[in-house]
Amino acid sequence: MTVNVFNPVASVTLTASAQKYFSKKLAKQPEKLIRVSTKVSGCTGFAYVLDIIDTAEQTDIVIPFDGGRLAVAAESMPMLSGTEIDLVQEGVNEVITYNNPNVVDECGCGQSFSVN
Repeated sequence: MTVNVFNPVASVTLTASAQKYFSKKLAKQPEKLIRVSTKVSGCTGFAYVLDIIDTAEQTDIVIPFDGGRLAVAAESMPMLSGTEIDLVQEGVNEVITYNNPNVVDECGCGQSFSVN
């Protein structure tokens, strides 16, 4: 198995509210991980993908957080480097947001983004 070393400054982070949210999701399945990746999608290029997975891919970068582990797809890391994942209240809904310093454009509906 390959061990990936990551630079914490260029890593993906979770706010306290996101950690609490994901910890609740994993509470009854602590062996699982949250995985973040990207896919080609939408009118501006890419979309974020969040999954609960059984095991990380060999190339994933695994980041522990209070109450779980976050696996970041290695192929998405150039687009996600420095991203902060947050959980915010929008009206009566809780929404996962991505504060990504690499984004140069987003579609009007906020579902896709592009990077340089």
